[in-house]
Amino acid sequence: MNKTHLLIVEDDDLQYEIYEEALSNYHLHRVYTGTEALKALVQHKPSLIILDHVLAEGELGLDYLPELKELLPFVPVLVVSGALEVHQQMHALQGARRAHYCLTKPVDMNDLTQTVETALRDCGETEIIKQFEALERSKRIDIQDLLSRSTDRLSRQNQIRQQIGTKTDRPNISALAREFKVARRTIIRDLQELIRRGQIKPEVYPEWESDSIEVSEN
Repeated sequence: MNKTHLLIVEDDDLQYEIYEEALSNYHLHRVYTGTEALKALVQHKPSLIILDHVLAEGELGLDYLPELKELLPFVPVLVVSGALEVHQQMHALQGARRAHYCLTKPVDMNDLTQTVETALRDCGETEIIKQFEALERSKRIDIQDLLSRSTDRLSRQNQIRQQIGTKTDRPNISALAREFKVARRTIIRDLQELIRRGQIKPEVYPEWESDSIEVSEN
């Protein structure tokens, strides 16, 4: 069975030994700089990237974070560094090209392994799929709500039509609003729609008054 591939961007040998011990269940590919990391992505697509901030040759890991996310937007990035201020950690976790997690050195091995497991399980492509699923659920809920409101409106209008019948007297808008537990403007809109469909006579609600009242959706 092939091991999950992790890219480790770390120039400190002692720190990399910690990764080797804590993440022995994964295949680790190590590079020393951000420049090398970008080149490595061409040959091997990792499932997760562990990124140090202070790297060899004076490079800074966070400077390469946008490029790493540009190349592999669905791959979670775990920043592990002892050189980041709190505001830098917050900045790394914000925006479209963000890291998913930040851990401070010296890193606890249990925290490291649990964070890696969580990132592989819940982030990256899995995260995108969940977002699409949530969007689809939201759309379905919106459609169901729209259908429910439409059904309620038609039922209410039918009852209003039956009450008014062939009468030409103006109905009591306030009484109808109380009866159906909606706003007066909703009843006015219902009357206008019934008149427009030819289901009640126009005299029931004269155009000159209905035009003067702003009608909003219920």
